[in-house]
Amino acid sequence: MSSNVLIVGGGGREHALAWKMVQSPRLRKLFIAPGNPGTAEFGENVSLLPTDLQGLTDFAEANQIDLTVVGPEDPLAAGLTSRFHQRGLPIFGSSCTAASLECSKVFAKHLMDAAGVPTAQYRVFRDFWSAWDYICATGVPLVIKANGLAAGKGVFVCREITEALRALVILMRDRVFGSAGDTVVIEELLEGREVSIHAFTDGLRYCLMPPAQDHKTLSDGGRGPNTGGMGVVAPVPWFSGPENEAAARQIVERTLESMRYRGYEFRGCLYPGLMVTANGSKVLEYNVRFGDPEAQVYMRLLRSDLLEVTEACAAGGLTQPVDWYDGFAVCVVLAAPGYPEKPIGGSPIDGIERAESVPGVVVFHSGTKINQITGELITAGGRVLSVTAIGATLAEAQSRAYRAIGFIHFEEMHFRRDIGAYCQ
Repeated sequence: MSSNVLIVGGGGREHALAWKMVQSPRLRKLFIAPGNPGTAEFGENVSLLPTDLQGLTDFAEANQIDLTVVGPEDPLAAGLTSRFHQRGLPIFGSSCTAASLECSKVFAKHLMDAAGVPTAQYRVFRDFWSAWDYICATGVPLVIKANGLAAGKGVFVCREITEALRALVILMRDRVFGSAGDTVVIEELLEGREVSIHAFTDGLRYCLMPPAQDHKTLSDGGRGPNTGGMGVVAPVPWFSGPENEAAARQIVERTLESMRYRGYEFRGCLYPGLMVTANGSKVLEYNVRFGDPEAQVYMRLLRSDLLEVTEACAAGGLTQPVDWYDGFAVCVVLAAPGYPEKPIGGSPIDGIERAESVPGVVVFHSGTKINQITGELITAGGRVLSVTAIGATLAEAQSRAYRAIGFIHFEEMHFRRDIGAYCQ
């Protein structure tokens, strides 16, 4: 039976989801809300924001949408899934209570404690001076996290006492991230290598995706401020099958079981970010949706029909395995000047078509728009494009991605030149 599908979101993740979704022979019509110039190639963009819960629900009902796939976390945290369920509309995405895994660090930490999920030792503070007294008593290094959603920018790794003070001021005094910083979690700093695991789940069963390694800092060598992600590689050669399977048992299974026990059955995409330490894998944070740019590499590697997999998760019937292509995928993010603090937009973008002439390369739009006067494609966000490449080896995928980047140009384009260099 053919289906009408709505994808919620407008970034690189949603462009990648749309790119894969149209490959389903069961797709009748695809809508993306709000979408971007890239998604317009595959479906109809709809002028609805991801946080317009009423508008999205009404649209899905009026247009006989058979499945909605939610990209970003904000509509999940706001309760979009519950609204859809009340209207009898199928949706791939966690409920607002289950989304607490991502939108409340305190909730997540308490659940990990109860479920026996390995994580860093921590303390919770709601008062600036109490937090500062604790830092002075325990010393650095440590990690300070905003409790709520902060667009991936509310985590501060502090190796100097002055960095810890600055983080507290940003979060609790200046309230740069609003109410997200009213409560902070202060953790021990875990040492090791970071890796991301994602799982499709219907609440009871799950299927792991290949492990991925994100590159969060702005500049080469892990330098600069944290961003939403400057690039990613999947799978990760050093995090092989046994390690991945052990993490799944200790983290994914225990998390899903604990959520069911609390009455918060989790359906959708569960994405724990891990630190692989000398004492095993430990959870840094949970996400309740596809990562961005992780989704971009996963959609390049996914062999199965995305419509069928997401539909099965939403319906509670994930009984078939999910298949993946062999080889590797690399994504390199091209960012605007000033990113992540104050990105500058409006620059014309050239060379995407030539970039996609490189074998194995697909370019996803993350922050672009059309200049209504000139008709040109221009920059419109901090992360502008996600250049993805697949290859039989990691080196081949890297080479293709960077060769494609050589064809693309916009003013003061910034990207890391070491994506995948530390994944061996």
